[in-house]
Amino acid sequence: MSQPYTGGAHQASVPPPSEAHERADSQSIGELMGDLTANFSKLMRQEVALAKAEATESAKQAGKGAGMFAGAAVGGHFVLLFLSLGLMWGLAAVMPTGWAAVIVAVVWGIIAAVLALLGKKEMQQVKGLPNTAETVKEIPPTLKPGEHTR
Repeated sequence: MSQPYTGGAHQASVPPPSEAHERADSQSIGELMGDLTANFSKLMRQEVALAKAEATESAKQAGKGAGMFAGAAVGGHFVLLFLSLGLMWGLAAVMPTGWAAVIVAVVWGIIAAVLALLGKKEMQQVKGLPNTAETVKEIPPTLKPGEHTR
């Protein structure tokens, strides 16, 4: 019968070997391992440098935010101070000023005591870093598998 049509079909050519293939053919395993460790060391140094740069940038932003929170706290303190003075002077309209000041001070003392108790309760619930502490304890046996630790 007739021959199959091959007109217009491109013959696939074998691509030239890559640089990695050429190096693998020409270098010994020792040289390749040396390159691998050098590249790995370089990668680790670059990652550490990147982490330092990111940490520095984050710390700067956190510092700015903390400064703004401190400014807001000072402003809030003055708001409470003047509201307390207003309450004291309002109470002074119906009783002696000294007693009005004592009443406002006792109210603030009660608020402080309640907040201190709630804060203490929250602090007692802090667990620290239990997972990290556990994994750190596992490091020495991992490094010396032949030795038994307590």
